[in-house]
Amino acid sequence: MAKGKLILISQYGGEFMTKDDGILSYNGGEANAVSINHDTLYDDLKLKIAELYNLDLKTIALKYFLPGNQRNLITLKNEKDLKRMLDFHGNSVTADVFVSGKHGFERPALKNDASSGNTSRGVGIKLAETVDHVIPPPAANSSGPDVRSRQKNAAAADRVPVITPDNLVDVNVTMESPSRTTSTSTPSSAHGGDYDSDYAPRRVVAGGVSARSPVNFDAGSTPADTVKKRRRTASWKVGTKGPVIVSDADNAQEKRSRKKSSRGRFIKVHDDVELKGDPKSGTDDLGSPYGIVIRDQDLPENLVASWRDSITGVGQDFESVKEFRDTLQKYAIAHRFVYKLKKNDTNRASGMCVAEGCPWRIHASWVPASQSFRIKKFDNVHTCGGEAWKSAHPGRNWLVSIIKERLRESPHHKPKDIANGIFRDFGIELNYTQVWRGLEHAREQLQGSYKDSYNQLPSFCEKVMETNPGSFANLVTNDDKRLKCLFVSFHCLIHGFQNGCRPLLFLESTSLKSKYQEMLLTATAVDADDGFFPVAFGIVDVENNGNWRWFLEQLKSAISTSQPITFVSEREKGLKNSVLEVFENAYHGYSMFHLVESFRRSLRGPFHGADGRGVLPGIFLSAAHAVRLGSYKKFTEQIKQISSQAYDWVIQIEPECWTSLLFKGERYNYITENVSELYTKLMEDVQEATIMQKIEALVCMICGLVKNRQTLSSLWSSKLTPSIEKKLQEDALKARSLKVLFSSDILAEVHDDCTHVVNIESQECTCLEWKENGLPCRHAIAVLNCRGKSIYDYCPKHFTVESFCSIYSASLNPIPDIGKPIDKEEADSDSVQVLPPNPPKLTPEQKKEQARKEALSRRTVTCTRCKEPGHNKASCKATL
Repeated sequence: MAKGKLILISQYGGEFMTKDDGILSYNGGEANAVSINHDTLYDDLKLKIAELYNLDLKTIALKYFLPGNQRNLITLKNEKDLKRMLDFHGNSVTADVFVSGKHGFERPALKNDASSGNTSRGVGIKLAETVDHVIPPPAANSSGPDVRSRQKNAAAADRVPVITPDNLVDVNVTMESPSRTTSTSTPSSAHGGDYDSDYAPRRVVAGGVSARSPVNFDAGSTPADTVKKRRRTASWKVGTKGPVIVSDADNAQEKRSRKKSSRGRFIKVHDDVELKGDPKSGTDDLGSPYGIVIRDQDLPENLVASWRDSITGVGQDFESVKEFRDTLQKYAIAHRFVYKLKKNDTNRASGMCVAEGCPWRIHASWVPASQSFRIKKFDNVHTCGGEAWKSAHPGRNWLVSIIKERLRESPHHKPKDIANGIFRDFGIELNYTQVWRGLEHAREQLQGSYKDSYNQLPSFCEKVMETNPGSFANLVTNDDKRLKCLFVSFHCLIHGFQNGCRPLLFLESTSLKSKYQEMLLTATAVDADDGFFPVAFGIVDVENNGNWRWFLEQLKSAISTSQPITFVSEREKGLKNSVLEVFENAYHGYSMFHLVESFRRSLRGPFHGADGRGVLPGIFLSAAHAVRLGSYKKFTEQIKQISSQAYDWVIQIEPECWTSLLFKGERYNYITENVSELYTKLMEDVQEATIMQKIEALVCMICGLVKNRQTLSSLWSSKLTPSIEKKLQEDALKARSLKVLFSSDILAEVHDDCTHVVNIESQECTCLEWKENGLPCRHAIAVLNCRGKSIYDYCPKHFTVESFCSIYSASLNPIPDIGKPIDKEEADSDSVQVLPPNPPKLTPEQKKEQARKEALSRRTVTCTRCKEPGHNKASCKATL
């Protein structure tokens, strides 16, 4: 599968059945395959699916499952939902989308005929053949980076022509024009499931565009995100490429790039949308008016305008005092004044303007006869002129509701961004603390309390053992019931490591990105195709030698193997002693990624030679991979000639922990990728989630990775995995030109740049590559070919497809309700079992050490003219 592409198996006409364990299955109907990518637009996808199944575009609804979760359907409603679905499924080959809607497809009136060649963009939708419906397997997700990419091996489907649907512009743009406009109602797709949000109807506006027409953008379904672009204005500008719409800032600075076209002219609106056609007539190349989509209810000015009439006068009824207070809050914001409640209880509420001498008053009370809260008095006259509005402080409930809407659209909003948005939208100025507290309450209402979610850890460990027998889950708390350590290793991961992986484990740590500063500890193996394979993970209150040792002890109990294991970790962590104490026959090496990064940070001038600093990391890696002492010395001498300081840094690292020449364990130093990136990116994506939701994301990532690689391996027909097969074929091609002279049945001389001796019985070559890599080198391949022997018989088993399939032969069974927010009654109960850890406080010595590391990480400027540090070439005063 090409990178970034996903095959959607769209299914229609069937029905969902709920199994005893709560898992949903889709039975019956028909299915079609559609290929999409990150360039695919949501409206284009919906139009194509509506056309496939002859459905009314206005009623169509699209739903899908998250990887590893077949209990909750997620609804696709807009562009961002589609992009999220692509991100959730990562490198998956396929994903299932379930379609519903009423029959009766009608092509929209505004279109751009693809057959005539008048398309302004490619939408990246490919249609595959119709297939008979079968109950699909759960969608797979692979979030982990591979040392060698396997994406291209997943492209099993035949190439098909691109089908470009009609180009509808869905950018939520409002254009005002003196010319006539027409509008037609276009309801959105039906919503369903637990993740639906409020729906606002859309209307399509078509009409001409005049000069200086204001253009308002709405990027989402909430007022906060819409207003980000709504104040921009546009004007016509005629250039060499025809008339374009540009912003005022563009007219002043001329910084926007103009998109080239071989036919027609483009109307460009802030680089966000392109309309092809004649800007003077306001039509496309086919003479149809432009189709611009707008959501009226999303605009903040319309929302505030609707609040202006929320209180009508005496006799108005409300269901409760709470509804009255909320309505009064919105009414005050819309009319820009500040009030205070003198009497405020469940039976009555009296408000007055805070400005001294202002006569505005309102009084409402409970009416038992009608079971409503009714306005009894209302003096709607202000004489204050809104002076108190500058110091307005909105109610907490109103502020939390506004923040919740913004978080639903983008969960990573910062307090400063929210404060600026509220001031821009509603004219209310808030300080950082107010917004931060509102943000905390909003997140707690949306996803549950972060603190209370720790109480779910004991039940999670029990569920792991119940749903995945043979797994390990251990939780340790301190005397105050605060989390100290958590260890989890699923049976499918233990089985995969024991039955197919090399005895090699990378130990990494990643921050969980929370205020409690927990750390995620991980043990990751490498599969038969050099892809990263999670084996176990743990969560600890602080990263120290004690917690790492506890993690290693749990890991030893889980994998329980007698063969020596090679452990790789960051040198600065100092885990060598702990590893060798817990695993007696183990080997320990330093991570090449962290070594190279540390080497780069340590580089200080002066540097000598034409290339200088830039070539040092490459020479350092060459020294690490050298298999002869002479080669190792040659590369270290090259480092010394460029920088004596860099040479001193290299020499002080124990060579037996990182060089191929002296390291005795499993070969690993060819892996220069950041293994922890697999987990770091995941934690960044869910950094605002609770501890249980982060664990759920981690479990879903592992589940998707396993299922995705099960799917990939089913497409392979070679004996070795693709990355290994590719390397072997490259060496086989080089072996064709080599001359072979046999001295016995097992010994032969091979003439390359120099003469090498190959012993096929002991599987050795004097070039040392066979011994180093485990695979026959090109000299050995030449000998084996002359002897008529199969090269594959001399390849290690752990590089075979059979071994790869064995690693992923067991699946991770779903664990119910991992990230489900804890009930309020349960959270308020006294049965507290686990509390979050206390964030560690740095000692003065630790603070000094941290400052020292930060100082070392700062780059020292080195002059390229005199090679001295502390200044650059422009300020150099040296006489040469």
